[in-house]
Amino acid sequence: GGDGRGTVPAGAKAECPAVAAPGDGGRSRQLRGMWIATVAGIDWPKDTADPAAKQREQFTRLLDTATAMNMNAVFVQIRPNSDAFYPSPYEPWSQWITGTQGKDPGYDVLAFMIKEAHARNLEFHAWYNPYRVSRQADLKKLSPKSPARQHPDWVRKYGTGLWYDPGIPQVRDLATRAVMDVVGKYDIDAVHFDDYFYPYPEGGEFPDQATYKAHGGGMDKGDWRRKNVDTLVQTLSGKIHDAKPWVRFGISPFGVWRNASTDPRGSDTRALQSYDDIYADTRTWIKKGWVDYITPQLYWPIGDPRADYAELAGWWADQVKGTGVQLTIGQGAYRVGKDAAWKDPAELSKHLTLNARHPKIRGDVFFSASDIVSNRRGFAARLRDDHYPRPAI
Repeated sequence: GGDGRGTVPAGAKAECPAVAAPGDGGRSRQLRGMWIATVAGIDWPKDTADPAAKQREQFTRLLDTATAMNMNAVFVQIRPNSDAFYPSPYEPWSQWITGTQGKDPGYDVLAFMIKEAHARNLEFHAWYNPYRVSRQADLKKLSPKSPARQHPDWVRKYGTGLWYDPGIPQVRDLATRAVMDVVGKYDIDAVHFDDYFYPYPEGGEFPDQATYKAHGGGMDKGDWRRKNVDTLVQTLSGKIHDAKPWVRFGISPFGVWRNASTDPRGSDTRALQSYDDIYADTRTWIKKGWVDYITPQLYWPIGDPRADYAELAGWWADQVKGTGVQLTIGQGAYRVGKDAAWKDPAELSKHLTLNARHPKIRGDVFFSASDIVSNRRGFAARLRDDHYPRPAI
């Protein structure tokens, strides 16, 4: 009854004593998920002009695809641009539902999504972008209810878009409030961040000189930026677990922490480094136990000269050893068929075969749902036949 917690009397006997409980090894327990991106109609809703009923029907079709693939989790973007897929006291309704930021779609989108996911035994990971404000650079195009409009001093133009400055304490407070509002009101299974922290370099430095002067306290600027992100991650982790200990907090970072040429603890790669380029010290979050799971985005093929999938899978498996952090791998389904290395429809199936050599790898998440649906070159059917013939817990 109720939430299913605490209702079994102490000392109760197992219902099926002859059947051993499923172990924690092999394929009986494995996270299998896909990202459902809402920004710019990547996965859902495909068309903001569609009536709500049609949008809802499209969403349940994506969930049915996950079920048909024997998946058990969806990672759904519910706060892509300081906006909301639910009635929020802090931020406007997302433009990616109706086409207009601040316009009420007429139903609680998040409540609907969670209900449909749970009806299919799919975990619901609520995916947030902590610092992104807009893909375009004009503040005036945002809803008057947007915190970015009300506090333009929190906002920085960089590249083609608008970003909150992660060094401003009020920005961290807003991201924390946005997350905790949902943790308190909805039956989500996890809070999820992707790889966007400080923006990826786009020519020129992120314009946070004034913030650094006000809050830097004489620290090295890179260390200070990393500390700003660390503070948000650590604070949120504590608040989520205090509120609901069973809700997990996970992050899906860029797949390279640092290259070994920069830091001997890094991977044998020659790629962008999240530590140095976007100020995301992903390895520290694991070592400090601030995340419950980590899902590095290993969107390279086996044998890639800059970032070999095989090298990185092993490197990340080593990082979680001796910690309680669960490792799953972000897989680039969107890349299938895109270039020579990805012409082989079995490439992703080979990744999962390789993962089996690393017992610390506990599953995979695919970017993104539309690619799983399209099943280009039969890659998704191949994954299901080779690796997901039966459901997993």
